[in-house]
Amino acid sequence: MKMNNNYTKLSILSLFLMALNIQAQNVLNYPIVHTGVSEFYGTNSIIDTPNTKDVLYWQDAGRVTNKPSYTDNEDGTISDNITGLMWEKDMGEKMTYAEAVKKAETSRLGGYDDWRVPNIKELYSLILFTGKLKAMKVESLFIDTQYFNQPLGNTEAGERPIDAQTWSSTKYTGKTMRNDETIFGVNFVDGRIKGYPAFNRRAKQENKMYFRMVRGNTAYGKNQLVDNGDGTISDYATGLMWQKADDGKARDWHNAMKYCEKLELAGYDDWHLPNIKELQSIVDYQRSPSTMNSPAINPIFLVTKINAPEGNTDHYPCFWASTSHLDGPRPYSNATYIAFGKSLGKMRGQLLDVHGAGSQRSDPKTGLASDYPKYRGPQGDLVMVFNHCRAVRKITE
Repeated sequence: MKMNNNYTKLSILSLFLMALNIQAQNVLNYPIVHTGVSEFYGTNSIIDTPNTKDVLYWQDAGRVTNKPSYTDNEDGTISDNITGLMWEKDMGEKMTYAEAVKKAETSRLGGYDDWRVPNIKELYSLILFTGKLKAMKVESLFIDTQYFNQPLGNTEAGERPIDAQTWSSTKYTGKTMRNDETIFGVNFVDGRIKGYPAFNRRAKQENKMYFRMVRGNTAYGKNQLVDNGDGTISDYATGLMWQKADDGKARDWHNAMKYCEKLELAGYDDWHLPNIKELQSIVDYQRSPSTMNSPAINPIFLVTKINAPEGNTDHYPCFWASTSHLDGPRPYSNATYIAFGKSLGKMRGQLLDVHGAGSQRSDPKTGLASDYPKYRGPQGDLVMVFNHCRAVRKITE
């Protein structure tokens, strides 16, 4: 809410721009669908509903807006009542990127001829963080299976259950791994965004993934950013106001939430650590460190430069979200983040951009700095406990 103090001055330009966008505030082209989370989590377990004065109250379950809502049209299509997007219910078999584009162009599913391969922001609108994966055992998926058919990897063919990634139309402007052309996708089995190589070097053929076609609301995922001239950025597409610059400090998850909840900026005191879908909304997938010497975010925002582990310079930090990620041997102990810089992993002793700037992964919520960095998984994903944060609030006036 607005604070009753003398710090209420806005520039004439900011007031003018805000007046021009009154209508845009009322009709959002890019509403962020909630993560679906209704439980509260501490650093390693489910907890009882905290008091509203407890910083842990203000995670996903404490701020529910745009609760997921779908309609099954009973013709093979599903309508998202929040985003205005219509989806293919059943993806069918895995296919190459080119095959998916052709399928969308020729499809007449539900009597419509304007199907397309979704971009990464459209696709990510479907993710729910009610999913849970423990030691490769799928307890629940990261998508609403009442409405969407989501296959698992074919274990009889040597795949892992998580090998059922869904590709988007968003190609990484940089390169990953061994200079690979890369396409972003969402894994609705393990709850992540990663970039996946378009070409399978081992099989010497184009990679195949799942694709879920979409149609409608072509403005979805497009930001309308305005610099308010007071250290804040308003996005009139999502109805969210952002802290323009991070404060340059790395924190564990709990302290990141505490910092955002205690923040007083531009006369407002209702800031919070964004949930992961709010945070992903400000990723700019047209930017990358290797191609533009820039993090994957519009340059209207300011991002601290940091040194990567092992002395690598000119790196950009990962940013915490308030969303827990129920994965791994201790599934309540991890929280999500977005890598706005290179998404690092160590392979054959070398730090590489293994998943692309704009990927979403997770880190332990707490731990000793002396125990990190660590590396895990087949791509040697970098694991940290101390990440940066950028506060957000809802535009209220």
